Amino acid sequence: MKTGPAPASVPRTVAASVIGTVAEYYDFFIYGTASALVFNKVFFPSVSPLLGTLAAFSTYAVGFFARPLGGIVWGHIGDRVGRRQTLVYTLLLTGLGTVAVGLMPGYAQIGFWSPVFLVLVRLIQGFGVGGEQGGAVLLAAEVAPPGKRGFVTSFVQLGSPAAYLIPSALFAVLDANMSEATFVSWGWRIPFLLSLLVVLIGLYVRLRVQESETFRAVRENLDEHRAPLKTLLRDSRTEVVAGTLAKFVEAAVFPFYTVFLVSYAKSQGVDTSIVLDAVIIGIVAELVLLPLWGRLTDRVGRRPVYLAATVLNLALVVPSFLAVQTGNGVVITVLLVAGLAFGHGGAYAPQASFFPELFPSDARYSGVSIVWQFGSMIASGPFTVVAAALLAASDGGFGLVAVYVGALVLISLIALRWLPETAPRRLGGREYADWPRPAEEILRNAST
Repeated sequence: MKTGPAPASVPRTVAASVIGTVAEYYDFFIYGTASALVFNKVFFPSVSPLLGTLAAFSTYAVGFFARPLGGIVWGHIGDRVGRRQTLVYTLLLTGLGTVAVGLMPGYAQIGFWSPVFLVLVRLIQGFGVGGEQGGAVLLAAEVAPPGKRGFVTSFVQLGSPAAYLIPSALFAVLDANMSEATFVSWGWRIPFLLSLLVVLIGLYVRLRVQESETFRAVRENLDEHRAPLKTLLRDSRTEVVAGTLAKFVEAAVFPFYTVFLVSYAKSQGVDTSIVLDAVIIGIVAELVLLPLWGRLTDRVGRRPVYLAATVLNLALVVPSFLAVQTGNGVVITVLLVAGLAFGHGGAYAPQASFFPELFPSDARYSGVSIVWQFGSMIASGPFTVVAAALLAASDGGFGLVAVYVGALVLISLIALRWLPETAPRRLGGREYADWPRPAEEILRNAST
């Protein structure tokens, strides 16, 4: 009788994880784009355009700040019930929430209730997203061979940059083929409704994935284990706190490079299309390099790669502003390729193996989800609002924003010094936290 997934199931498991990551970040980017372009007119037409846009972004933030609660709840369910089953639920909440926004009546149809329902959907969706990303990387991490875990899990991280490109392309096509009136009337709904395809594909793949041997071993002794949150508070407080702070650098620099620098270019009279083109090139370069960073973490360790990328991001903060000021496309592109493909990618790729390896198997889903969602909420959730306010307060000078970004990156740099190395190759083949595996799997992985 087969007791666990065969090696051939690893690609399927990774695919199941990537689908969820794409769904999560597809919503993340498409909602942000629609908030800037059209939501003030559809859901908040009774106020000024500026206030309407701010209100639209506020509904976006509501969903973002619901994620940590989702991380705690879904983390507990994932540790007690199962990784795969939990990820089916979170995929449904995430993807169908996006579809619901696309079907939602506007203010012209139901008045005040339109923004109320929008906030409600965003809360439910944010709650679902809270358990998605952490579970996705964990699902892949627990079936990957230990010596290749960094490489295998890095493919899950492709979902975020890929999801950034998809909405950009969709809105560009709609903008080129629709009048503004048509777009505001119904065209904006198309990208949201297309999320249904991601949900259907994701369900098909995830329902065909088996639970990992690691979780099966945990489930056999489930009654012997404490509640996951109690386990973390008792045995892994340092990993939870330091892991959350280590998340800051990646969570902050991505909106810095992809969103804020575009706004900064506009404030400086620089053609924003130059920066947007450079961002796309940087994202494509990151897609290529992410698996290479993951492979490198298997060889030299998670911390060295993560630390080097963090230092690079810190070094690029001020040059980023100076590059935009030049208005030179080549200079801006080189800077953003360095920032996204090397700086962000070098910090993002290790997380998929580093964070799961920090926590014991009976509380791993909870640990990864808490670190991921609280770190993102603090560093990324308010980032664009705070950075824009600091830019305005300094009359367009970048000094305060540079200090803000630099402080977030520096916090991660310090936190990484508190965290241990976890790559099995750097630990003589052993795991930092317990990672139960059957004897046949150990022999199989040793032969690879």
